[in-house]
Amino acid sequence: MSTKELTRDPAGQPTKKPVKSGRRRASTIIVTGVLVVVGLYFIIPVYWVFVAATKTTGDLFGTFGFGFGKTFALWHNLGHVLSYDGGIFVRWFFNSILYAGVGSLLATYFAAAGGYALAKYKFRGNNTVFGLILGGVLVPGTATALPLFLLFSQLGLANTYWSVLLPSLVSPFGLFLCRIYAAATVSDALMEAARLDGAGEIRIFHTLGLRTMTPALVTVFLFQLVGIWNNYFLPLVMLADTKYYPITLGLKNWLSQVNRLPEFYELTTGGVLLSVVPLGIAMLVLQRFWRGGLTEGSVK
Repeated sequence: MSTKELTRDPAGQPTKKPVKSGRRRASTIIVTGVLVVVGLYFIIPVYWVFVAATKTTGDLFGTFGFGFGKTFALWHNLGHVLSYDGGIFVRWFFNSILYAGVGSLLATYFAAAGGYALAKYKFRGNNTVFGLILGGVLVPGTATALPLFLLFSQLGLANTYWSVLLPSLVSPFGLFLCRIYAAATVSDALMEAARLDGAGEIRIFHTLGLRTMTPALVTVFLFQLVGIWNNYFLPLVMLADTKYYPITLGLKNWLSQVNRLPEFYELTTGGVLLSVVPLGIAMLVLQRFWRGGLTEGSVK
């Protein structure tokens, strides 16, 4: 440290002089600029979807892509989406809620239970099991879709809700994350204190483990929710009846017909807009649990 950066207090002791340089300000500007670019990268597509959903087919191709058309047809398009073909989109919507909601909730619970057990209980083969789970993280879902289809076909479950729901209950990444988080945050001392108070292992897991692991559980739930909601290939392989379709497969079915019937452009853009609403709501609702859970269950 140079002498120019030191000053002395009234007692004569040297103190560090705040260094006023443009370096920190430049770093702040760069970081802010990068965050703005990243934010625009995610916001612009959503904005385009909203604008496209407000246009007629003619305006969609005859006006500027990021500007509104001559006719504000949002409510007409959304009404058409919800009423077309006897309200088939509503059924696809609730199918996606079933697959994503139930699948994410159960997958998070199973991942929490497995990760907690691997982290807090030592048994023979513990590391081997964890290594196999890590191997599962590296296997893409597309590689297992065809074997799953053959298996479910033999069981008579293909082209049913179970064919999409059951594979969604397994989350190797979620179990891996819960195992790491439980090992770092769930206190052995608190577990011993609970055992001394007469609590069983199941009760300790539900009252102590789940509460302490809240941030990890929210993370796993959101990853599973987004992954299942946007899943396209597995339903494409498993399902043949349109009444079991999720939104992704239904919208692709509509999009494939735009060359024959241009009105499907309006249906597709309106359906895409409606499909992103649940994910946005989930993010807004769960973020407070994400932040608040960081201090829950801590040892004081």
